[in-house]
Amino acid sequence: MLSKSNPGRLFGGRGKGATVTVIEDRVHRSSVRNAKLAFILTAVIVAVLAITVASSYMHPVLGLLLGLFLGAAVGALVGAVVLIWPVLRVIWWWTTEISLAIGVVYGWVALATHTSLVVRLAVVAVLLGVPAAVGPIRRRIVAVAWCVIVRHRLRVCFAQFIIANRSGSLPLILWARPTPVGERVWIYLRPGLSAKDLEARLDKMAVACWASTVTVERASTTNAAYLRVDIKRRQVLTATVGSPLVDMVDPDDLGIPRTRRPATTATVGGLDLPDVPADTPTASAPRPSPRPHPAPAAAAATRADGEDISDWI
Repeated sequence: MLSKSNPGRLFGGRGKGATVTVIEDRVHRSSVRNAKLAFILTAVIVAVLAITVASSYMHPVLGLLLGLFLGAAVGALVGAVVLIWPVLRVIWWWTTEISLAIGVVYGWVALATHTSLVVRLAVVAVLLGVPAAVGPIRRRIVAVAWCVIVRHRLRVCFAQFIIANRSGSLPLILWARPTPVGERVWIYLRPGLSAKDLEARLDKMAVACWASTVTVERASTTNAAYLRVDIKRRQVLTATVGSPLVDMVDPDDLGIPRTRRPATTATVGGLDLPDVPADTPTASAPRPSPRPHPAPAAAAATRADGEDISDWI
């Protein structure tokens, strides 16, 4: 918690103290209590182990002093981490913005040191103009920006609508990535919260994230605290998609006009073999037998004087 005082109001007047809350009082008290407990436990455990090991290599009194020193040092380090954990969590929430700001400032200073004003302006124009002109790059940047915005919106939603545990710690927002319908965010629940608490407030989460719907599912089969939140802003399955196969057929070759007919639904029934009539073979007409050719008549036998002698043969 930070405080600042105004020496006077606008146009004069007596000033009043103003307070800017960075860490809530409940969270601060919980952090102090946990830091003290972490210091005591860590110092005792490390001191006992250090004394036991050091006494076998040096005088017991020196081992005792060394163990107490190591226990106090390690315990103070662990207690400090636990104490400043709320501040580290805030830094984690704003990691993307802090990194981007540092990169912009450092890059501009490096350009100003090694280049002229014309080169700096050209570099800035390229860095801003190319993403704005190229569609895929622009859409990708917008999708990543929405991921950053959604993480902050979920944090605000958790602070407003979700009941925190006794220590005041809210679910830890891990990372996010874009999806075809919106964004997907992974979160880790603290003790005292469950997926049912989020499922009862899905409509409020959708309003906070400026989305149409929000769904919550488990992201791990072994850990119930690891959840996946899907933020849906648009529907990708309702658009009309034209088939490219229509353009591959030349209507001039088929003699039909180029028109698209609505798809019809064909009703396919089950095939029952007993209902299918059997094909009875039809008797083919008999071929006519070939007509016998008459044998040629034998030539009549005659004698030289013309008398018929065939009856004698």
